[in-house]
Amino acid sequence: MTPPRHQRRPGSGPRPGPATIYAVAEEAGVSIATVSRVLSSPDKVSERTRDRVIEVIDRLNYVPHGAARSLAARAHEAYGLVLPELRGPYYAELLTGFESAAADRGASVVVLLTLDRPTADLAVRRLAGRVDAMAFMGGARVDPSTVAAIGSKVPVVQLAGVDLDGVENYSTESTDSARTLTEHLLVDHGRRRLLFVGSPADAPDVRRRYEGFVEAHAGLGREAAPPVAAELSESAGQEIARAFSAGELSADGLVCANDELALAVMRGLGDAGVDVPADVAVTGWDDWMAARYVAPGLTTVRQPVRDLGRLVGERLGGVLADPEAPEPVNWLPTSVVLRRSCGCP
Repeated sequence: MTPPRHQRRPGSGPRPGPATIYAVAEEAGVSIATVSRVLSSPDKVSERTRDRVIEVIDRLNYVPHGAARSLAARAHEAYGLVLPELRGPYYAELLTGFESAAADRGASVVVLLTLDRPTADLAVRRLAGRVDAMAFMGGARVDPSTVAAIGSKVPVVQLAGVDLDGVENYSTESTDSARTLTEHLLVDHGRRRLLFVGSPADAPDVRRRYEGFVEAHAGLGREAAPPVAAELSESAGQEIARAFSAGELSADGLVCANDELALAVMRGLGDAGVDVPADVAVTGWDDWMAARYVAPGLTTVRQPVRDLGRLVGERLGGVLADPEAPEPVNWLPTSVVLRRSCGCP
């Protein structure tokens, strides 16, 4: 398996001089109180002023002063975890592993959710002043400049994120397992037209799964179809099932980017009288408990999400204890789990 590229350890290397709230206020032409209000209650500041202050905050990479204090004092005894949302088993498992690692070091966890939050970057900067270290989920869509600015103050790592210079990135392996799964459908089951269901542009781990899908086709001298864009949600899976049943999608195999999509697709196809796997194979990714108990059982890829959360929590604790602590392996293996939804007995 090919692991993701390793990154510089959190908090290492040269750091620019810190910007201050005074510098932000002067540059934006507002009072210090206005800058503070933009950070704490942005809805109470006029849009024009708020946008000007935010532009200066981003340009100067300003982080509230509490973050700088925490690196030296470790006074907060808390780790920040930035996620897009908490819906579904994936995030629950990730949080469980992360919290257990923090608890082992006597630290608590502060969770920040960014989905549908228009001022997420400001909220993230405020959180940085209240914790000793932070982990960012790639799907949280925090601006890279914000992550870099916070990383100059406190240890920062990413989970399944884009590659950022100076920020370690931890993930489960995606490309190899996606290639193996796709080859199984094409070679072992003789499927002729597969569609990848998911949006590679929205999340790095989904992009890596699609890369494995493409590589499997290329290895057999075939051309992979473009991905069918879909959110990783139940409602998106229902829409995919509707489109397939209506003849808007043509395939004999649907490779879904997660189990939530796949399970909703299977339910929708069954309601429409489409036989899985006789008419179309369906696969997922995650190996939720439900994947084992639906009929037919869902072929999927098992990833150790709780272990990933724990690995990242342990890494932050290790760097806080020793900034020169060597970086551990930053990826965890996954495995294909074959069940009846792909055509296996």
